[in-house]
Order: sequence, then C-alpha cells, then structure tokens
Amino acid sequence: MTPSETVLSIAAESIKARERIMDVVLETSCLRSRAQPASESGLILKCENFQHTGSFKLRGAMSKLSMLPTDKPVITASSGNHGIACCHAAMTTGHDLTVVLPENVTKAKLALIEGYGVRTILHSMDSSLCEVHAKSLAADGSFTYVSPYNDPTVMAGQGTIGLELLEQLLAIDNVFISMGGGGLISGIGSVLKTHSPATRIIGVSATNSAALAACMEAGRIVETEHFDTLADGCAGGIDEDSRTLPLSIEVIDRVIHCTEKEIGDALHRMAWTDKMIVEGAAALAYAAYLSDEAAFAGQTNVILVCGANFDQSKIGPIVAGS
Repeated sequence: MTPSETVLSIAAESIKARERIMDVVLETSCLRSRAQPASESGLILKCENFQHTGSFKLRGAMSKLSMLPTDKPVITASSGNHGIACCHAAMTTGHDLTVVLPENVTKAKLALIEGYGVRTILHSMDSSLCEVHAKSLAADGSFTYVSPYNDPTVMAGQGTIGLELLEQLLAIDNVFISMGGGGLISGIGSVLKTHSPATRIIGVSATNSAALAACMEAGRIVETEHFDTLADGCAGGIDEDSRTLPLSIEVIDRVIHCTEKEIGDALHRMAWTDKMIVEGAAALAYAAYLSDEAAFAGQTNVILVCGANFDQSKIGPIVAGS
C-alpha cells in the first residue's frame, strides 16, 4: 500500500530533524541479544536506554524546541521521560521551561527533572490530565505548549530512530515498539513504511493501560480504564484531536497486549541475559517478542529498548526475582 501524504511528510521531516539534532542526540547502538547463540543474529536491541537522558524522548524534545523562539517560556506535560528530555533540550536551547507531572511520577524521574532546576507542577494521578492542565496554563498565551507525542515535529524527531535502523541493519523483518501516546511508533513507523515497506511494525500495549490500542480497534478516541503498570512511561490516555491515532492505524501491522507478569518476566530476562536493567516500558516491547517467539523465528527482529529511567524500589525486586 502506498503511504499516505501524512506518513511521507513525517518521514521527510525526520531527515530534517536529524540535521537539527545530530549534535545533541546520540546515535544509539544496535546490539545482538545474548539470548541467541553467537551464530544467529535474529534478535537485535536498539538501545535508546543509552541515550543522553536515558530514553528516546530527547529526540522529539530537541526536534521541537530547536524550532521554537527562545523569548517565550515553554510548558509541557509528562509521565517523566519527556519531561527529562525537555529539560535537557531546554538547557541546550536556552528556553525557560515548566513541566507538569502526575503526583505518582516515578521518584527517579522526578529527581532527574528537579536536578535541572526547572519549575515543576504536580497535578492529579493521570498523565493525560497533566496534559489538559498544561494546555490550560498555556491557553492565555503565557507559554508555548509542547505535546509529548501529539505533534508532527516531535514525531519526526522520534522518527530519526528509524533512519538509524535503516543504516545500521541490512534488512529488518519486524520492529517491536511499546505504545503510549503513539508519537514514537508513528514516527518510526512513518520512516520505515516509507523506506522499507516490507518491515512489519509491531505495536505493544500494556494490558493495564491500553488507550491507543483501544482507540485503534474502535477507529476513534474512546475512554479506557487505567491501572498501575510497570510500563508507566506508556500509561495514560490520548488527546481528543490525536494526530497519532490515524498514523498508528496506518503504520502498525499488529498489536500485541502484554500483562504485568509478562512485562516483569521480560525485565528479569533482560537483566540476567542481556545484562541490561531497563524501565518497564522498554521491557514491554521485549515481552511481546517473548510472547510469540516461535512466530518470529528465523527473522530479523528489532526490540526498541526505549528507556532506562526506572524506580529502583519497583524494578529491583523484579530483577532480583524476589
């Protein structure tokens, strides 16, 4: 199927975004998983956990802030990683920044954000409500609001991962990407469906917070219940005017839902097999591969390891197996 104009546009903008952010953002490694024998190379980890801020979010934040004038304050909302990324980007660009966070934000992520010296606002227990609050504060023109995902420039920044994958690997059969608001999977998916249409995009949803998956199934924005999840970086709802929903419907070939036990098992396996301690949202993508491993045998599979900003008190016992 020929990609839509929107997909082609995001892919084209990703090339421009890469030029703008390449001096600030790391080109992260693709590593062969130790879970497979040395003679095989079918399971590849794209290690955004090694990015400067500990997650892929720096790409989108830097892509957006590099396009904004610095004489007006910026406000954003985040469950953690996007906030950290905006802090790092603002330190580079010189923007005045405020970050709205849920009251249950991971302590490690909050500490990182506060360490940048930016203004923080704790609001509600839901990242989607934080977005509503941040938008309301920007409504009078006092701030420029930066969405964590619902913005073509942010999506284009995340799409730079797709450009790197195309250069780093000769062929890619499947890419497993955790789904939150959809900015990451829309950006990477647009690039790959434009330049490598045979590559299958596997969206991975946490059963406990599966807003985007439910909206995709309905073909429209629907309300969903949200429960605590190890993949806290993927938790929360999506905007009523979401630009990521139609893009996700177009570029995603399959959605896999994973339970908390499956995410925990993937966290444990990554720690002990691949020697990586990552956050739950990163293990979510790996959990999907493990859930149907036989179906992907003999293929080149990429796990997007999206971040490593975890809460030690939550992740530690799982890694230790206690």
